[in-house]
Amino acid sequence: MNIQQPKILIVDDHRLLLNGTISLVSDRFRDAQIFSARTAQEALTEVALHSLDLAIADLSIPHDSGTPAQIEHGLGLLKQLMEDYPQLNLMVQSSSIKALVRLIPEIDAHQGGFTIADKSETVETFLTRMEWAMQGLTHTKDLQSNLEVKPEWLEVLRLAFEEGLQDKAIAQSMYKSERMIRHYWSKIQDALGIYPEPGKNVRALTQIRAREKGLLD
Repeated sequence: MNIQQPKILIVDDHRLLLNGTISLVSDRFRDAQIFSARTAQEALTEVALHSLDLAIADLSIPHDSGTPAQIEHGLGLLKQLMEDYPQLNLMVQSSSIKALVRLIPEIDAHQGGFTIADKSETVETFLTRMEWAMQGLTHTKDLQSNLEVKPEWLEVLRLAFEEGLQDKAIAQSMYKSERMIRHYWSKIQDALGIYPEPGKNVRALTQIRAREKGLLD
C-alpha cells in the first residue's frame, strides 16, 4: 500500500467500539489521520471537510444527536456517500450486514472500494478488509444474493410492517392505486419464493422471510 498518511473516518455511536476501532486502525497505520463521528450527520460533515482515503461505518447509528440508532440511518448515510463521493473507499463494519442487500444496485455502481466485515469477525479479517477497501477493491461476497428488490417494494414492506399500514393507507402514502400495491405484494412474494398454501398466512410469511433476507430491520 502506497498511501502516505491516509485520512480515515470511523463512524460508530458506541464510544467503546469507536475507540477500539480507532486503536486498531492507528496501530496498523501509524501515520494515519483518523477522524470520528457518532451520527450520520457528523459523518457527512467530516467527509465534506477532509479528502478521505477511507470511511469505515457501522449501520446502526443515529441520524443526529437527538435520534436513536437505527439501521436505516446507516444505510441512508452510505447511499448519500456513494451518490456524492462515487470514488470514496468505503468499509462497513456492522452486526447487521444483511441489510446491505437494500443497496446492492448502488454498491454495484460504486467506483471506490467497498468491503464488509461483520463485527463478529476476527481482528485479522477486519484489517484485511480495511486494506482491501483502501486499495479500491470490492469484497461483498457475504451479500451474494439473486434477490432483486425494487425501491417501491421496500417502501411497501416498510409501511406495512414498520408503520403497520393496510393496503389502502399504503396506496395513499405512496400515491399509488390499491391495485398497484397488490401488484407490488405479488412481486415481493415471488422474489421471496412465497406462494399461497392452505393454512398459511402469506402476509406473515412475507414479513418473516423479508427479515431473514435483511429487507426489514
